[in-house]
Amino acid sequence: MIRDLLYLERVEQAETLLKPQRIEVLRQLAEPRSCTEVAARLDQTQQRVYYHVKRLVEHGLVTLVDERRVRGINEGVYQATARAYWLSPRLVGRIGQRQQRDEASLGYLLDLMEEVQSDVADLHTQAAHQAGQHSEADLPSLGVSGEIRVRPDRRPEFMADLKTALQDLFTKYGGDEGDAFKLAVACYPDRPHDEEDTIRQGENR
Repeated sequence: MIRDLLYLERVEQAETLLKPQRIEVLRQLAEPRSCTEVAARLDQTQQRVYYHVKRLVEHGLVTLVDERRVRGINEGVYQATARAYWLSPRLVGRIGQRQQRDEASLGYLLDLMEEVQSDVADLHTQAAHQAGQHSEADLPSLGVSGEIRVRPDRRPEFMADLKTALQDLFTKYGGDEGDAFKLAVACYPDRPHDEEDTIRQGENR
């Protein structure tokens, strides 16, 4: 069973994955396929594809899921280990000391996202081990996203309202009983859609 996420924390895994041809092979293995089938799809030799698949298997990025007999030869069937691969910031490590940042700064948001990514990856790994190697346990979590519009002159008011709403939650659910949850809120400008994005959205409708 393919996992939702594989968090890469070893340099060898990152080096194995971050090669354009190897990523293309990995994409083809979103569904179980043999090296022969992948080679035909990518117009590559079977030997070249097998070399890439072997490296991906060695580092846990691809899994041998089946074997079949083809013209008297055992042929492996492979599949990507996960639907998504995250690279840990720990691969590089923190450059310098963490700075004191204003909550409204982009740097603060980047630090927060790094912390959330690390926490989610650790939880996902723990759940996978608890449920078994080929399955994952559901975790009680919640993700909410949406779009708001705030005029420049009302930004201070919005920030005050947001802090008040969060403080009300922390006060209401800040006791010593029950399961502990972490709450992180990110607010950032929506990226402007360029002309190419607009055309692509129109084609997908």
